[in-house]
Amino acid sequence: MTDDTESTEPRDALGRFSKGNRFWEARTTVGRPRLFADPNDLWLACLEYFKWVEDNPLWEAKAFAFQGVVTVQEMPKMRAMTTGGLCLFLDIDQTTWREWGNNPDFSPITTRADAFIREQKFTGAAAELLNPNIIARDLGLADKSELTGKGGGPLQVLDPSRLSDAAIAEIVSASKPDKP
Repeated sequence: MTDDTESTEPRDALGRFSKGNRFWEARTTVGRPRLFADPNDLWLACLEYFKWVEDNPLWEAKAFAFQGVVTVQEMPKMRAMTTGGLCLFLDIDQTTWREWGNNPDFSPITTRADAFIREQKFTGAAAELLNPNIIARDLGLADKSELTGKGGGPLQVLDPSRLSDAAIAEIVSASKPDKP
Protein backbone atom coordinates (compact mmCIF):
# COMPACT_ATOMS: atom_id res chain seq x y z
CA MET A 1 0.00 0.00 0.00
CA THR A 2 1.37 3.46 -0.88
CA ASP A 3 0.97 6.75 1.00
CA ASP A 4 -1.36 8.14 -1.69
CA THR A 5 -3.98 5.41 -1.47
CA GLU A 6 -6.87 5.42 0.92
CA SER A 7 -7.07 2.58 3.40
CA THR A 8 -10.22 0.63 4.08
CA GLU A 9 -8.78 -0.47 7.44
CA PRO A 10 -9.01 2.21 10.13
CA ARG A 11 -5.84 1.14 11.99
CA ASP A 12 -2.54 -0.47 11.09
CA ALA A 13 -0.96 -3.45 12.86
CA LEU A 14 0.42 -1.20 15.66
CA GLY A 15 -3.02 0.32 16.36
CA ARG A 16 -2.27 3.65 14.67
CA PHE A 17 -4.75 5.13 12.26
CA SER A 18 -3.77 4.32 8.69
CA LYS A 19 -2.95 7.19 6.39
CA GLY A 20 -5.89 8.19 4.28
CA ASN A 21 -8.43 6.28 6.38
CA ARG A 22 -12.01 7.59 6.27
CA PHE A 23 -13.16 5.95 9.47
CA TRP A 24 -14.49 9.27 10.82
CA GLU A 25 -17.21 9.22 8.14
CA ALA A 26 -18.87 6.28 9.91
CA ARG A 27 -19.80 8.56 12.83
CA THR A 28 -23.36 9.86 12.64
CA THR A 29 -23.06 12.56 15.34
CA VAL A 30 -20.40 14.89 16.61
CA GLY A 31 -19.72 15.13 20.34
CA ARG A 32 -21.69 13.80 23.25
CA PRO A 33 -25.50 13.75 22.98
CA ARG A 34 -27.30 16.65 24.68
CA LEU A 35 -28.36 15.87 28.22
CA PHE A 36 -31.61 17.80 27.78
CA ALA A 37 -33.28 17.94 24.40
CA ASP A 38 -35.05 21.20 25.15
CA PRO A 39 -35.38 23.80 27.95
CA ASN A 40 -38.61 22.24 29.22
CA ASP A 41 -36.78 18.95 29.92
CA LEU A 42 -34.21 20.90 31.97
CA TRP A 43 -36.99 22.67 33.91
CA LEU A 44 -38.68 19.35 34.70
CA ALA A 45 -35.35 17.99 36.00
CA CYS A 46 -34.93 21.12 38.17
CA LEU A 47 -38.42 20.55 39.58
CA GLU A 48 -37.41 16.98 40.41
CA TYR A 49 -34.45 18.34 42.41
CA PHE A 50 -36.67 20.83 44.27
CA LYS A 51 -39.07 18.01 45.14
CA TRP A 52 -36.18 15.77 46.22
CA VAL A 53 -34.88 18.49 48.57
CA GLU A 54 -38.36 18.80 50.15
CA ASP A 55 -38.80 15.03 50.44
CA ASN A 56 -35.33 14.46 51.92
CA PRO A 57 -34.82 16.76 54.91
CA LEU A 58 -31.76 16.56 57.10
CA TRP A 59 -32.30 14.86 60.46
CA GLU A 60 -31.22 16.29 63.79
CA ALA A 61 -31.17 14.35 67.06
CA LYS A 62 -32.77 16.44 69.85
CA ALA A 63 -32.83 15.47 73.51
CA PHE A 64 -35.97 16.15 75.58
CA ALA A 65 -36.37 15.74 79.33
CA PHE A 66 -39.76 15.16 80.94
CA GLN A 67 -40.15 14.16 84.57
CA GLY A 68 -36.52 13.13 84.76
CA VAL A 69 -36.64 10.92 81.66
CA VAL A 70 -34.42 11.99 78.75
CA THR A 71 -35.64 11.02 75.31
CA VAL A 72 -33.75 11.53 72.06
CA GLN A 73 -35.99 12.28 69.11
CA GLU A 74 -35.01 12.61 65.44
CA MET A 75 -36.39 15.87 64.05
CA PRO A 76 -36.53 16.84 60.37
CA LYS A 77 -34.52 19.92 59.47
CA MET A 78 -34.82 21.96 56.29
CA ARG A 79 -32.26 21.07 53.63
CA ALA A 80 -30.96 24.15 51.81
CA MET A 81 -31.15 24.08 48.03
CA THR A 82 -27.87 24.90 46.32
CA THR A 83 -26.72 25.26 42.75
CA GLY A 84 -24.00 22.73 43.53
CA GLY A 85 -26.61 20.27 44.80
CA LEU A 86 -28.71 20.84 41.69
CA CYS A 87 -25.69 20.20 39.46
CA LEU A 88 -24.92 16.96 41.31
CA PHE A 89 -28.56 15.92 40.95
CA LEU A 90 -28.48 16.70 37.20
CA ASP A 91 -25.07 14.97 36.87
CA ILE A 92 -23.42 18.03 35.36
CA ASP A 93 -20.52 20.28 36.28
CA GLN A 94 -21.18 23.78 37.62
CA THR A 95 -19.27 25.12 34.61
CA THR A 96 -21.90 23.50 32.39
CA TRP A 97 -24.66 25.18 34.44
CA ARG A 98 -23.00 28.58 33.95
CA GLU A 99 -22.58 27.90 30.21
CA TRP A 100 -26.28 27.03 29.95
CA GLY A 101 -26.94 30.39 31.61
CA ASN A 102 -25.29 32.02 28.56
CA ASN A 103 -27.34 29.94 26.10
CA PRO A 104 -30.41 31.93 24.94
CA ASP A 105 -32.56 28.76 24.97
CA PHE A 106 -31.61 27.62 28.48
CA SER A 107 -30.91 30.98 30.15
CA PRO A 108 -34.54 31.57 31.27
CA ILE A 109 -34.53 28.15 32.96
CA THR A 110 -31.19 28.60 34.77
CA THR A 111 -32.24 32.10 35.87
CA ARG A 112 -35.57 30.83 37.23
CA ALA A 113 -33.93 27.86 38.99
CA ASP A 114 -31.30 30.14 40.56
CA ALA A 115 -34.11 32.44 41.75
CA PHE A 116 -35.96 29.48 43.33
CA ILE A 117 -32.78 28.39 45.12
CA ARG A 118 -32.08 31.93 46.38
CA GLU A 119 -35.66 32.40 47.58
CA GLN A 120 -35.71 29.06 49.40
CA LYS A 121 -32.48 29.90 51.22
CA PHE A 122 -33.58 33.45 52.07
CA THR A 123 -36.99 32.47 53.44
CA GLY A 124 -35.50 29.48 55.29
CA ALA A 125 -32.95 31.75 56.96
CA ALA A 126 -35.57 34.43 57.74
CA ALA A 127 -37.69 31.81 59.52
CA GLU A 128 -34.51 30.46 61.22
CA LEU A 129 -35.05 27.06 59.62
CA LEU A 130 -31.57 27.49 58.14
CA ASN A 131 -28.59 29.19 59.79
CA PRO A 132 -29.11 32.90 59.00
CA ASN A 133 -25.39 33.77 59.26
CA ILE A 134 -24.29 31.09 56.81
CA ILE A 135 -27.09 31.84 54.35
CA ALA A 136 -26.49 35.62 54.55
CA ARG A 137 -22.84 35.09 53.62
CA ASP A 138 -23.78 32.65 50.85
CA LEU A 139 -26.27 35.14 49.39
CA GLY A 140 -23.86 38.06 49.77
CA LEU A 141 -26.07 39.76 52.37
CA ALA A 142 -23.45 40.15 55.11
CA ASP A 143 -23.29 43.58 56.76
CA LYS A 144 -20.19 45.35 55.64
CA SER A 145 -18.92 48.77 56.59
CA GLU A 146 -15.78 50.41 55.38
CA LEU A 147 -14.08 53.21 57.24
CA THR A 148 -12.30 55.89 55.28
CA GLY A 149 -10.28 58.91 56.20
CA LYS A 150 -10.66 62.53 55.19
CA GLY A 151 -11.96 62.93 51.63
CA GLY A 152 -12.47 59.18 51.25
CA GLY A 153 -8.75 58.52 51.55
CA PRO A 154 -7.06 56.01 53.82
CA LEU A 155 -7.37 56.27 57.59
CA GLN A 156 -4.54 58.05 59.34
CA VAL A 157 -2.96 56.01 62.10
CA LEU A 158 -1.39 57.96 64.94
CA ASP A 159 1.60 56.65 66.81
CA PRO A 160 0.96 57.78 70.42
CA SER A 161 4.66 57.58 71.24
CA ARG A 162 5.29 60.42 68.78
CA LEU A 163 2.61 62.74 70.23
CA SER A 164 3.43 65.57 72.60
CA ASP A 165 1.74 65.84 75.97
CA ALA A 166 -0.27 68.82 74.66
CA ALA A 167 -1.53 66.80 71.65
CA ILE A 168 -2.58 63.90 73.89
CA ALA A 169 -4.40 66.32 76.22
CA GLU A 170 -6.22 67.81 73.20
CA ILE A 171 -7.35 64.36 71.97
CA VAL A 172 -8.56 63.40 75.46
CA SER A 173 -10.51 66.63 75.90
CA ALA A 174 -12.06 66.31 72.41
CA SER A 175 -13.31 62.80 73.20
CA LYS A 176 -15.09 63.90 76.41
CA PRO A 177 -18.76 64.75 75.97
CA ASP A 178 -19.73 68.38 76.50
CA LYS A 179 -21.45 69.01 79.82
CA PRO A 180 -24.75 70.91 79.60
